Formats: sequence, C-alpha cells, structure tokens
Amino acid sequence: MSASNATTPASASVVRVWDLPTRLFHWLLAAAVVAQLITGNIGGGAMTWHFRVGYCIFALLVFRLVWGLVGGHWSRFASFAYGPSSVLRYLRGRPLAGDLFHVGHNPLGSASVFAMLLLLLLQVATGLVADDEIANVGPLNRYVSSGVALVATAWHKGPGKVLILLLVVLHIGAIAFYAWRRGNNLVRPMLDGDKRLPAPAPASVDDRLARVRALAIVAVCAALVAAVVKLGG
Repeated sequence: MSASNATTPASASVVRVWDLPTRLFHWLLAAAVVAQLITGNIGGGAMTWHFRVGYCIFALLVFRLVWGLVGGHWSRFASFAYGPSSVLRYLRGRPLAGDLFHVGHNPLGSASVFAMLLLLLLQVATGLVADDEIANVGPLNRYVSSGVALVATAWHKGPGKVLILLLVVLHIGAIAFYAWRRGNNLVRPMLDGDKRLPAPAPASVDDRLARVRALAIVAVCAALVAAVVKLGG
C-alpha cells in the first residue's frame, strides 16, 4: 500500500518504483490467497490443490524475504521499515524533507505489508504440520507432537484465516479510499511499475539483469520448498 500526491503536475517526474519481480509477486500472491480461500472452503478433493498452492505461497514468501534484501530500491525492507518517529510524523502530516512517504510504502502501508508477510508465513508453517484428523495431513506433521499439530490446525483453520481475510479487506478498503477521496490510483503503479511524482526520487533498478537475478532466486526458493516438503517422505 502506498500513496502519492493526487495533485501531481503534468511535468512531474516519472519514476520506476515497483520492479517487475515485485509486481509479479504481488499479483501471484493475491491470486494464490484467493485460491486458498476457495479450495479450503470447498475441501474434499480440492485440498490437493490447497496443498499445492500452499507450497507456491511458501516459495513466493521465501522469494520476497530475499528480494526484500536485494531487490529494487523501493522493494527493499530498508526503504519502508519505519521507526516510531517517522510514523508519528506521517500521522501528524508533518514529514521532513527527506521523508518520501508518497513514493513507496507509507508507514501504514508498511505495517500492513509486514503484518501480511508474518501472518502468511505463520499460515504456511501451521499448514505444514497440520492434521485435520480426517484425510489431510501436512508434510511435516510427523516432526511435531499431536498436541502441537492440533493447535496448529486450529490456528490455520480459524484465527489465521480470519486475520488474513481482515488484512485483505483493509487493503482493498485503503485502495478504494485513496482512489475515491484522494484521486490517487494505487493499482496502476503495481501494474506498470511507474509513478508520476512532483520531484525526482530514487528509482528501482528494473533491468534485464535484475529480472534474471530474480528468476534465479525464484528457482532456488522453489527447490528449497520442494526439499522441505520432501522431508515428510
């Protein structure tokens, strides 16, 4: 979630904010979360796909953790890991000259990103060891006690799912708010990567080399997830 000035002049600088790997991650993760909600509610044979998509989410999350360290400027965690003073300045509407809240994720958007990543990681972890005592068992279930498995399953099917749904609703609500009340389209930059800004700002590197590097990281992440899943036998 991010924001820019709705009164940006026509002569504004066009800055590449979201690199292609980040944009693909965003939309693939969104589609995967929707697929999980659907397959999880259907149950039965759809659970096969629930597990498969869950592994894809696992790989996507590992990729994002790595990309948050080596990706484009505004995709790096360092660009939106705000301290208390920055949050207060944002909430009071008194940013300093160096506060570029309007470019990448603002402090509220940053909080939602970190919350979503943490919740999804927890959802993946509990899914890997879950046991619904009917027909579905996570691949790493044998490495935990039955008590841990039951607690993990209860979280995965209950509070974990509800919290993720709430974050999704808040995210969509924020997008609608910025579009309706501030005339600021937050979706378009996540499609084409660019923002029109009132002044120049650091751009994210989004060249062929960066994209090849991202593809290599994805391959390693997928192999890592496959290896983790195979631990279950």
